[in-house]
Amino acid sequence: MKSPDKIIVVDRFGPLRSHLLTLLADLGEDDWARPTAAPRWCVKDVAAHLLGGDISIVSGRRDGFRPSQKIQNYDQLIELVDRLNGEWVLAARRISPRLLRELLAFSGPEVEACFASLDPMELGGAVSWAGPDPAPVWFDLAREFTERWHHQQQIRDATDRPPLYDPYFLSPVLDTFVRALPHAFRNAMAPAGTSVRFEISGDAGGVWFVYKTEEEWTLLLHSTAEMGANVVIPQDVAWRLFTKGIDREKARCLAVIEGRADLAAPIFATTAIIG
Repeated sequence: MKSPDKIIVVDRFGPLRSHLLTLLADLGEDDWARPTAAPRWCVKDVAAHLLGGDISIVSGRRDGFRPSQKIQNYDQLIELVDRLNGEWVLAARRISPRLLRELLAFSGPEVEACFASLDPMELGGAVSWAGPDPAPVWFDLAREFTERWHHQQQIRDATDRPPLYDPYFLSPVLDTFVRALPHAFRNAMAPAGTSVRFEISGDAGGVWFVYKTEEEWTLLLHSTAEMGANVVIPQDVAWRLFTKGIDREKARCLAVIEGRADLAAPIFATTAIIG
């Protein structure tokens, strides 16, 4: 049995940003106002949200500026994030598309230099959707990468641009998302030694196993344990499922499911974003 390797993406933020800036430069005036999969946000709002994330990273990680916020549980975290995101996007509606592109071009190198200065093996805060325990910095950076990729993809979807499904970008995104599965399975009942095989089909996909030990569920790359269920989801559906971009029942209909339905169910309840 082998656990998944760490995900190192620090060198991929720059290329991902380049794709974003090229995409935004190609948008027409009507494109900026198109609705996206993000509730209540148009394309320009999503781009502004990405800028807000950059500003938070540079202010917090680089400059150590963190306004005091008391958070006692996950529900309070969601409430805080939703409020801050909403306030920022509302204020950013005064920014022109051209200035927004210019600000994103400026903030990108600052964020990337900040990320490159971090020790990926140090323990940091929790990646909330994967559980409450402290997580290594590399995992938090991988989470940041998924945030930037999936919002760019929302813009691509909304404006009928080609998806950015190159495995160089999408493979680490999917590999990060599946790290949410053990936490999603935490209440699933099965004897120790049970595994659930999960496959994301497509060039950027892979195969993982959610395995039940005596104490908890864990994620493996290989398993010879008794299989309780087998689930196969296309990559185009998988990333949408994990980011609440597709109805969960529709995702289930587009999947191939074998074995115990109750052991397949946590996969379709998994969310790998805050909210």
